[in-house]
Amino acid sequence: MKFDHVGVAVKSVEQMLAIYSKIGKFEVRQTEVPGQKAKVALLKAGDTSVEFLEPTSEDSSLAKFIRERGEGLHHIAFGVDDIEKTTADLRAQGFRFIYDRAVDGKFGSKVNFMHPKSTGGLLVELTQRGNE
Repeated sequence: MKFDHVGVAVKSVEQMLAIYSKIGKFEVRQTEVPGQKAKVALLKAGDTSVEFLEPTSEDSSLAKFIRERGEGLHHIAFGVDDIEKTTADLRAQGFRFIYDRAVDGKFGSKVNFMHPKSTGGLLVELTQRGNE
């Protein structure tokens, strides 16, 4: 397991890209994740990334997050080699997950989220990279 990225909930990915393009030269990749109802911009910084997440629907959990808490830190993510095995191992230790099984993430990845009630109040994403 290794640190992969930090996810930041935003109202506008384009606005954030305009700000961060002034800060530094980041490799930027953008996509939409229909299953999460999110537009994503990934700014690569060395071996890790900052992920800006913009809701594409007012009924998404991301839109609800922004309404209730405002823009800001949404989650931290750890990369794993086998998401199903890691999820099963952690579930056996009593950790709760948002999904029963991993779901599609960005750029062909598989993801699952550990419930904040079992991780000290922070949403934790496990991600298994796809064929980027």
